[in-house]
Amino acid sequence: MESLDLKVLADALHWRRANHAATLVTVVETWGSAPRPPGALLAVRDDGLVSGSVSGGCVEDDLIARTRARLQSVNGAAPVLERPTMISYGVSKDEAAHFGIPCGGTLRLLQEPLLDSNWIEQLLTRTAAHELVARTLTLSSGAVLLAGALRGQGLVFDGLTLTTVFGPKWRLLLIGAGQLSQTVAQIAVLLDFEVLVCDPREEYAATLAAGVPVARHVEGMPDDVVRQMVPDAHTAIVALTHDPKLDDMALIEALRSQAFYVGALGSRRNQQLRKERLIEHFDLTVEEMGRLHGPVGLAIGAKMPAEIAVSIVAEIVQARNSTPSAVSTADGRSGQFLRG
Repeated sequence: MESLDLKVLADALHWRRANHAATLVTVVETWGSAPRPPGALLAVRDDGLVSGSVSGGCVEDDLIARTRARLQSVNGAAPVLERPTMISYGVSKDEAAHFGIPCGGTLRLLQEPLLDSNWIEQLLTRTAAHELVARTLTLSSGAVLLAGALRGQGLVFDGLTLTTVFGPKWRLLLIGAGQLSQTVAQIAVLLDFEVLVCDPREEYAATLAAGVPVARHVEGMPDDVVRQMVPDAHTAIVALTHDPKLDDMALIEALRSQAFYVGALGSRRNQQLRKERLIEHFDLTVEEMGRLHGPVGLAIGAKMPAEIAVSIVAEIVQARNSTPSAVSTADGRSGQFLRG
């Protein structure tokens, strides 16, 4: 399962490759209780097929009708709509009520024809390589420019250009491929994480491949794997083997990285012993050890493996949604909108 906005772009790219005309609709501004934040995407194909959402279903039917009336494709020819145009919904109380926008909310949307899909392919390639990418659209010409982005950079619209930022997928590295890891992986995939699992024990790795095909097994020792993946602020790392020889080495590298979440399985007693051991023998600082979530997971009284897995993933999501780079995927109300 891909992140919503990147999936919209992937679908649009697939349509264009199949000689369908398509438009891309971006939420530019909202007022009131608009159901989708600025930066949210919707792609509409010439036959009315859609991917994504800009209103949670309130205005999509009207957008589809508009698109089918104006967007025509004959054997892959260019659509009638040639330049980006602005569309507003909910300007008046009557219109807001007509389209079902709650609490008199207003949406300003930018609709653009996808005449050139090369930029989509480039953007998807760069985000798959864990890059932050800023996309700038010039309204007068429809030209698109891609550039590297800075973390925390937000959506900017000045009436002439629209810049949106697309981030890489959130990823979760699990150390250990046992039953608990398999359950955590299954839940995390549903929540849009790319799940990687490292376990040098061959018997566990084989079980993972059979039980959780959506997770990708990464070969190597845990500490080497953590270093090689270069964890960033879109990465969570959780040690679940219960074997200090494997968990501790991964945690040493993880706690020194930019990973937004680092957790380890174990009781409070074991966690205290672990912290003392890592500080004394591996020169980790008190500040670095303070980043460790342990015992891992939210305190929900979990006992069964599935319950423990829920508590672990819930704490990771809580941490993800509290980071600056997660503002747009969480609620989009602060003025910083980082897509992806």
